[in-house]
Amino acid sequence: MVKMLWISIWLFYLSAPVTDLVSGGHSLGTRLLGGLGLAAFVAWYLVLVFRTARPMPVRRVLFSLAVLATQAMVLSLTLGREWLVLFVYVAISSGAALPARYARWTVLGTTALLAVTANAVPGGTAYLAGLLIPALMGGFAMVGVRAMIRTTIELREARATVAQLAANEERLRMARDLHDLLGHSLSLITLKSELAGRMLPGQPQEAARQVADIEQVSRQALVDVREAVSGYRRPTLPGELAGARTALAAAGVLADLPSPPSGDLPEEVESALAWSLREAVTNVVRHSGAKRCRVTLETRQTLDGPVLELTVTDDGPAGGPSTFGNGLTGLTERLTALGGSLSAGSPGRSGFALTARVPLGSRP
Repeated sequence: MVKMLWISIWLFYLSAPVTDLVSGGHSLGTRLLGGLGLAAFVAWYLVLVFRTARPMPVRRVLFSLAVLATQAMVLSLTLGREWLVLFVYVAISSGAALPARYARWTVLGTTALLAVTANAVPGGTAYLAGLLIPALMGGFAMVGVRAMIRTTIELREARATVAQLAANEERLRMARDLHDLLGHSLSLITLKSELAGRMLPGQPQEAARQVADIEQVSRQALVDVREAVSGYRRPTLPGELAGARTALAAAGVLADLPSPPSGDLPEEVESALAWSLREAVTNVVRHSGAKRCRVTLETRQTLDGPVLELTVTDDGPAGGPSTFGNGLTGLTERLTALGGSLSAGSPGRSGFALTARVPLGSRP
């Protein structure tokens, strides 16, 4: 309706041909034929302009413009100079319906055809000066309007794409955080529950202590999940090293852990390595069947600059996880985002090793 209202305003300039039909001294037959010709021109023009929002083959548009130009020329030559205004509508429709690389030539061609027809119509040169500028400016203005509309559509599509990507990124973040948080916490709860069950009824005090630990781990898991949902969850290496010691001890695995790093690390680097340590220890507790677990944290100098390397190895049976599951895939995404890398596999006939590397320099 808005587009129809806007286009209808410009149809006001057809008042000259309509006035010529009513009071131009033409015969009844000429008036009828002229009215039919004008109605056909307006209908063809409206169909062409209204379909500009939909992609149309260039050949079909060129054919439609040729039909419009032929109608304008025939009506002008047969009915008089008042009908030369139809060429302005041809120029405007060509600018609105054709891509810019074609419209710039069709607008000029329509204007040239207007000049030739005006010279052939009696008294047409008197109207020519008042029609050339509207034809040229109207046609090229519609080229600009079409480009602006196209740009607006592309911006809306780009905005929708960015919003979708942001939603997907947030969904992936939530999936990674919840997997890493709940996987570690639930594994520790399971181990301590089994340990408490074995202690009953012979060691009720020790079993009660394990139950208290379960309650503490559950409460902390709830806090962690809330922080992850809110986007504020940033694990630290000292906290994860302490949690790793507790989880390995509960699983009966002898732990060899390094001291927390003394210097201040970038938040993103420390967070990525802390998540890596949590996932690696969770895999040792749940899958490895190991008796010993060793964690190292070293700074190495490479050609690309200093790299902080975290390595977690165990002495469990060979044949650990052969493919990356959700946890290792999430870690890979975290490290890749910082320019780091993750490698995991059996270093020999037995055991499993996970190595996470994060550059200490600026993010690439």
